[in-house]
Amino acid sequence: MAEGDKPRQLLRLVQEGQLDLLQEELSPAATKDLAPGRSGDTLLHHAARHGHQKVLSYLVEELGMDPELFNRDYKRPLHEAASRGHLECVSYLLERGASVDCLKKADWTPLMMACTRQNLEVIKALVEHGANPLLKNKDGWNCFHIASREGHPHVLQYLLDVSPRSWDTESTISRTPLHTAAMHGCLEAVELLLERCQYKPDSRDRCGVTPFMDAVQNGHIAIARVLLEKHQACPTAVDALGAQALHRAAVTAQDEAIQFLVSELGVDVNERVRSLQHTALHYAAKEGHTHTIQTLLSLGADIHARDGKNRSALHTACAGQQAGAARILLQAGLKDSPDATGTLAQELARKPEVLQVFQESNVST
Repeated sequence: MAEGDKPRQLLRLVQEGQLDLLQEELSPAATKDLAPGRSGDTLLHHAARHGHQKVLSYLVEELGMDPELFNRDYKRPLHEAASRGHLECVSYLLERGASVDCLKKADWTPLMMACTRQNLEVIKALVEHGANPLLKNKDGWNCFHIASREGHPHVLQYLLDVSPRSWDTESTISRTPLHTAAMHGCLEAVELLLERCQYKPDSRDRCGVTPFMDAVQNGHIAIARVLLEKHQACPTAVDALGAQALHRAAVTAQDEAIQFLVSELGVDVNERVRSLQHTALHYAAKEGHTHTIQTLLSLGADIHARDGKNRSALHTACAGQQAGAARILLQAGLKDSPDATGTLAQELARKPEVLQVFQESNVST
């Protein structure tokens, strides 16, 4: 075997868990000459990542490798084992004295990484060895926040049992676990959080976004209903710019959510954003969401509505170089407005395909 192939061969044996062959290739003296790869991962990292506890114990006990070795991201073997849900490796490393709350890059602990999965036994092992559920990473998330994103109710139940105040946390931009669960569509988690935690209705993050807005703009209508029924969420609450859930749903093209807000909840389809005076139609046109434009028009959106700069939805479509949106608005009747398709709209149209829409619609330039 060529000298340069030796590290790759050893790495493959570790990843495949072939302990017998590894023992033939390695010796305590040989490990001293093994340089980690670009990531800084050692053979210990790879053994822990792939869940080979026997290989891990051989590397530590027979070859004297330090279980606290870290890579370029300061990730230890315990981080690797915890993040992949390998209970035997986690238990072994903890028994060998691995630091339970060691930090990798961005201040993630092994417990936080374990909470990205639903292996409750791994989480229990870490907690029973002293892991602190209240530690936060650089974004201000603790392990409960992370578990809320993943939406595993049994993990959340356990964390609340061992750390009853773990729910009472906010990220660096003031987002709660309820925001996160609603945003990611974790219905069971949302129901659990509303049942066992004491979040204030319509709590706002730094941008003024509520959990209801998060649910709606991501199309999670079932969660929006639960927040309305069990948490007294306000469907017309506004964010820091004065935008409602309706406007945010128009930006993300959530047509079903828009139907829900307008048809079921009675939200005014022509409601304006306080700061810009945009309607939902302006936002859909700017983003080029043609189907959403059609949905809004079918619900009674005012095609002639002007924003604070006296611009119609057609103007925002042209400014965004959205040919499809401009075509629908022209076909829907905007060309019949005296000045809606005047000089300004066409000045905003820079792309040939947008200008062509005006020509096709027989609008004079």
